[in-house]
Amino acid sequence: MSIAVTADWTPMGEVYYRKLELYQMAWFEQLNINNYIIAAAPYGGPIAMMRDSTKSATKAPNHRPIIYIYNAAGIELTAFTWDCGHLLTFGWSQTEELLCVQYDGVVHVYDMFHTHKRTFNMGAEAKDTRIVECKIFDSNYGTGIAVLTTSYRVFVVTNVDNPTPRVRQFAEVPGMTQPPSSWCVITLDRQTHVLMARDNELYMLENTGQCVTVAPPATADVSAYVEMSISRNNKSIALLADNGTLWVGSSDLKKVYCEFETKCTTRPKQLVWCANGAVAYYQNNLLLLIGPEKHFIKYTMDEPVHLVAEIDGIRLIGNRLQELVQKVPGVVDDVFRIGSIAPGCMLREAWKEYEAGSPKADEYLRVMKNKLAAAVDQCIEAAGCEHNPSIQKELLKAASFGKHFVAGHNPKPFVDMCQMLRVLNAIKDYRIGIPLTYTQLEHLSLGVLIDRLINRKLYPVAIELCQYLKMSDAEGRSRILAHWACNKVQQKNAGDREIAEAIVSKLRNAPGISYSEIALKACESGQRELAIKLLDYEPRSREQVRLLIRMKEDIKALQKSLDSGDPDLVYVVLTNLEALMKPSEFLMTLRQYPLAEGLFIKHCKYGERRKLRGIYEPNDNYREIAIFETEEAYITDNWEASKVCLRKAMEAFRMSRNDFAVKATEDELRLMVDQRHMEEEYKTSAYSHLSLHETIKKLIEEKRLNRADAMRNKFKVPDKHYWWLKMTTLAETGQWEELDKFSKTKKSPIGYAPFVHACIKFRNNQESRKYTAKLLANEKVKGLMYAGELQEAGNLAVLNKNEDEVNMVVQKCTMTGQRQLAEKIHNHYIASMKR
Repeated sequence: MSIAVTADWTPMGEVYYRKLELYQMAWFEQLNINNYIIAAAPYGGPIAMMRDSTKSATKAPNHRPIIYIYNAAGIELTAFTWDCGHLLTFGWSQTEELLCVQYDGVVHVYDMFHTHKRTFNMGAEAKDTRIVECKIFDSNYGTGIAVLTTSYRVFVVTNVDNPTPRVRQFAEVPGMTQPPSSWCVITLDRQTHVLMARDNELYMLENTGQCVTVAPPATADVSAYVEMSISRNNKSIALLADNGTLWVGSSDLKKVYCEFETKCTTRPKQLVWCANGAVAYYQNNLLLLIGPEKHFIKYTMDEPVHLVAEIDGIRLIGNRLQELVQKVPGVVDDVFRIGSIAPGCMLREAWKEYEAGSPKADEYLRVMKNKLAAAVDQCIEAAGCEHNPSIQKELLKAASFGKHFVAGHNPKPFVDMCQMLRVLNAIKDYRIGIPLTYTQLEHLSLGVLIDRLINRKLYPVAIELCQYLKMSDAEGRSRILAHWACNKVQQKNAGDREIAEAIVSKLRNAPGISYSEIALKACESGQRELAIKLLDYEPRSREQVRLLIRMKEDIKALQKSLDSGDPDLVYVVLTNLEALMKPSEFLMTLRQYPLAEGLFIKHCKYGERRKLRGIYEPNDNYREIAIFETEEAYITDNWEASKVCLRKAMEAFRMSRNDFAVKATEDELRLMVDQRHMEEEYKTSAYSHLSLHETIKKLIEEKRLNRADAMRNKFKVPDKHYWWLKMTTLAETGQWEELDKFSKTKKSPIGYAPFVHACIKFRNNQESRKYTAKLLANEKVKGLMYAGELQEAGNLAVLNKNEDEVNMVVQKCTMTGQRQLAEKIHNHYIASMKR
């Protein structure tokens, strides 16, 4: 088996390279790729092809080119006629979107099934001066595009996935009067540079306007650099001179790795890097693979091929075959190289002897001793580097055999590798056509692989893969079904009801599905009725309403918002309706939805009050009109306006037959007139918008007692209310003489205990004694206690022979720390009871 595995290995110095067959192309005998312009996406991506007009036997003046898109196995996915502007070139983004660049700088972006995604341009100058050359490259930010105009200026977009790609102009090469002999884009340390050759002069261009002349440390004389190629990691570069010398070194041109004489002075068809360790030179069916130590491998191709650079090799796409050229991984070299004594190789031999029933298996295991764990790991790793399933199985069986002799070996790497190899072998099927290596899958991640299956509309495969890997529904099945549904709604060959039922039946048991996103896609595809049907299944009311508003289905949005019971959502819809409709139409709509009308009225009360009158008046809602006018009277600072509002309110209350409110409003109007007169008389504005209670209190505070009495009589303030107000205000403002006079005007309707309390509250105990004498018999003890006269209160309680009062006084004495007084009162009471 080792001989079979190493049969296609070719040495390059101390390392080996191998060429592996990936596919027999499905397009064999249908086309000749030599007659086509080809752009193939890396990571086993799709292939776009367009017939090269320069190689056509006949040229029609108005001929429109046709772009064909195939999967990696050569199965046609779609074909479409290019009906836009003059096409310059095309290529693929990292997300497998087709970028079509026109001579006027316009870039059209399509998916692999010719669905137009978006369009952007490379700037006004590119449009005016036209483009002569374009480079599509990978950057730290995504996929970038660099264009060279007829004025020999370079414009770059570093991320085509940005919704508004930013075009950056790079520095110009001084005195540039003819096209550069070659140029390329270098992305290093999150900075983008352009290396441009004017014959044998090299310039490094920056987007800051800086142009620096650079010179690689070369030994050979060069007239012009005709081709450049940057490695996948952007750390190395290959420069091909017109004399056939290939200079390989660091991308900053400070370090040289080798200078190789190709002995070919014609410009190659392709110059690309094989991973980051070798440069592939392809011309006239000859492929040279050149290493950094001047070692090389020569492959003579049986047919024309197109080279696709990968992170771990090169794909060779031909008419009949697709092959992968890559450096033999070190672990594979250790396991399969003839004469190897690596642990993995010994374990593989031990397993083979064990399968053959030979006792030599034990000898091999004894030789390895403590290296068994490393041997198992080597076999597992080597299995991931192999493409042939039978070799994969052999290595995994050897690893499984070795695990039994390693105590406590972690089974996870073995299980993970088995899973990944099953996934890789499944997606290599020609019907799927994604020939990924394990290294490429590690770089891409499983999530991106699933996205690529979704983009190819291979939904059943994607779901099976997620279920096999036991991925969560949010990352797997539900997400895939959502994409399927978004694609389903764009179909035109079935009715809305049929499509809706098919989607709902498929998604019924899938958690976390957003029907609003599916409905949005239906709406964008012109399927409005289908979108509305799907929205009925959306559980999130906010998403329902948001999309209905976007679709201009405002009445349905209002109904949904009301059904949700979310006032904020209703306000959103009402605000939108108010902006779209005429005021009369809006109010008519509100009347049909009482709940919405009520919420809008509440909103207006705390915001735009002026709208309330327009809502109430058409409905003859006199009660609300009266309340509104009353509130307006207190909001405004204009006295005349307040008076007008109160009169309107009084009339509205009268129309609503609310006699009490009519009388109350009339009294308020009279009060307002009196307040106005007092303000004019006293030269103050302190009475505006005060209540009757507050007005009388203000008059008492300002010692206008006669005016306060007059207001009391005019508005028939009840005696008890007025006595409480006047007594409290006089005590509060320290008008003790007036308080004394007031208490003597007539018998107090509220008693004299409040007077005592007021005096004590405002710290005039001396004044309180005037009123304690006037207290009723059952109030005197409490009044004396409140005034702090505990001795006198105790004597009175004993005299009254009231046990409750005595206990109350004793308790108060105890609480205030007067224990002797408490005992004296208590003893005095006991003695009085014995008489």
